[in-house]
Formats: sequence, structure tokens, C-alpha cells
Amino acid sequence: MKLFWLLRLGVIALSAVIGTGMALADPRGLWLAQDGASVRVSACGKGICGALASTKSPADPATGEPWTDKHNPDPEKRGRQLVGVAVFVMTPDGPEKWSGTLYNTENGQTYPGHVIEIDGNTIRVEGCAGICGGQTMRRIE
Repeated sequence: MKLFWLLRLGVIALSAVIGTGMALADPRGLWLAQDGASVRVSACGKGICGALASTKSPADPATGEPWTDKHNPDPEKRGRQLVGVAVFVMTPDGPEKWSGTLYNTENGQTYPGHVIEIDGNTIRVEGCAGICGGQTMRRIE
């Protein structure tokens, strides 16, 4: 009988450790997007935020200058450089999943979206704007 209780306590303890590991998924760090840009994910409030750490190329081919937020609907923000611009703001939405908004720098629009941690080195960023899509990002650091 004593062995039964010890095994049961062991199963409960293991479940708690596994459950805690899932709840503590942590996508903070630097991630490489499929287009070559990088995104720095950090804690913000109770969730996570992602800001461009680097763009897909150093200069906008149309201007030869660093990329700017030229499609932003706010005219005052169109001249700011894209590096440092928040591209998502998310709050927890279950184990290894966050939901919130995505900012598309290519058209200046904001959409609902998700960040899903696939594993410690892979996240998937998904959003819908009439058509749903997403991209997988690989951890750099």
C-alpha cells in the first residue's frame, strides 16, 4: 500500500513539473524570420512583444536609405526607421501560445494573430487578413 502511494505521489509530482514546463514556455530572445529580418521578442506587461531588430536588407532599394515605416497610416510615423518598430503585441492564450495583434510593415495594417512556440528553437507567427498565413522563425539567441 505504501508503494502505491509513493507511485501516485511520483505521478502527481511529474505531472506538476511537466505542466509547469508547458506554462513557462519562453519565446524571449532573437528570432530569424524567413525573409532574413530578425525580431527581438521580449516581455511586455503580462505578455510578449516583438520588435524588428534588423530588416531583410540594410537599405530600401527604392531610396538607398535604411527602411522606414513608409506605409504607416499615421503620417508622423512614416519617416521612422523600421528597426525597433513593434511588429506584434501578444498575451498568453494557453500553453505555448499567445494571441494579439500583428503589424505588417509592408502595408501599415494591423491584424489579429498568434505566436505559437513549436519548440525551444522554433516559433510560428500567424495572422489573418482575409487570407490566413504565417511564417516559422528560428531562434538566433
